Amino acid sequence: MGHAAPEVADIFRLHGPAWRQTQRGHLSLAQLKVMSAIEQCRSAALGGHVLRCEGCGTDQIAYNSCRNRHCPKCQASAARRWLQARTADLLPVEYFHVVFTLPAPIADIAYCNKAVVYGLLFDIAAESLLTIGGDAKHLGARLGVTLVLHTWGSALTHHPHVHGIVPGGGLASDGEHWIACRRGFFLPVRVLSRLFRRRFLEALQQAHRDGRLQFFGEHASLADAAAFARWLAPLCQCEWVVYAKRPFAGPESVLAYLSRYTHRVAISNSRLIALDERGVTFRWKDYRDKGRTRHKTMTLDAGEFMRRFLLHVLPCGFHRIRHYGLLANCNRGACLALARQLLQVPLPDPLGPPPCDDSKDTDRPTFICPHCGHAMVIVLTFTRGETIRAPPLQSTP
Repeated sequence: MGHAAPEVADIFRLHGPAWRQTQRGHLSLAQLKVMSAIEQCRSAALGGHVLRCEGCGTDQIAYNSCRNRHCPKCQASAARRWLQARTADLLPVEYFHVVFTLPAPIADIAYCNKAVVYGLLFDIAAESLLTIGGDAKHLGARLGVTLVLHTWGSALTHHPHVHGIVPGGGLASDGEHWIACRRGFFLPVRVLSRLFRRRFLEALQQAHRDGRLQFFGEHASLADAAAFARWLAPLCQCEWVVYAKRPFAGPESVLAYLSRYTHRVAISNSRLIALDERGVTFRWKDYRDKGRTRHKTMTLDAGEFMRRFLLHVLPCGFHRIRHYGLLANCNRGACLALARQLLQVPLPDPLGPPPCDDSKDTDRPTFICPHCGHAMVIVLTFTRGETIRAPPLQSTP
């Protein structure tokens, strides 16, 4: 019989306690909370309930989820709920995918200044899109932007970047008509890159003057204003990576993309191959390899794997999905209604079924028996630490 593929939770449960002791004083409270949540997820430590099948009478114990946004097992349901809310925001236009990436030197100082640097990455990327999109030389329209933060590379290295989902057009300044971009072309990425670089460096310097940046270790000398200015100088000349992918095939492909990217964590359980005496083996993609061997495997010591995973824990309360322009939360409803009117999108028939008719889903059972397919009902609920008053699970061949 083959061994079941490991999960991130298995790594933390097996190696986390000892590693936590060796790293005492080097882990933040947020990282310790993530470790604890993943270790306890879907275990008796969080409580749960006993299910009974109405068809075959089988009993099954279901443990509660931790619902931590960094847990690989708890993001699927969150992504579905978010997508249902965003489906109504889609317009019948082309959608473009734009990526803004920070250079490696700034990514190095971002690790100790996550809230400040990640916040600037969001705001300056959105400002660049809205400014160039609103320029009459390029499009001359007010855009709507959804940005999603990712902080990892495929090998779990620290690689902060934002993915932008942007409709191919926007409202004219007078609000009387819709301006569509050229088919298959959004905005010039070189112009976006130059503006993004200049505005980000200006904002980073201002954050330094305001005392909002912290420096440790090899970067401790950057606390001095003159040293920080010298350190920034080369970054004014190098290329900053901003690129636009080909437009999505349609609104359905936008939703498919969002379902993969919005609630993604640093590594999913599906990428893990083995957990043994050598360490943790997982699949990764080498984007620098242009040949057929881009898909590779990597083995890391369990401690190094956990260190890399915890690099991507976000500050408490930090939003990793943000909306700007037409899609900003404060005016999204009114702007989208006007856009649909200008695009002559037919309104739903008031006598017909609603666009998102979930009447069929309301009758669908929440829990389904894996043996016979009948509905399962909750017969007992137990809290964390409470003894389970149910017969043991029957092992399945």
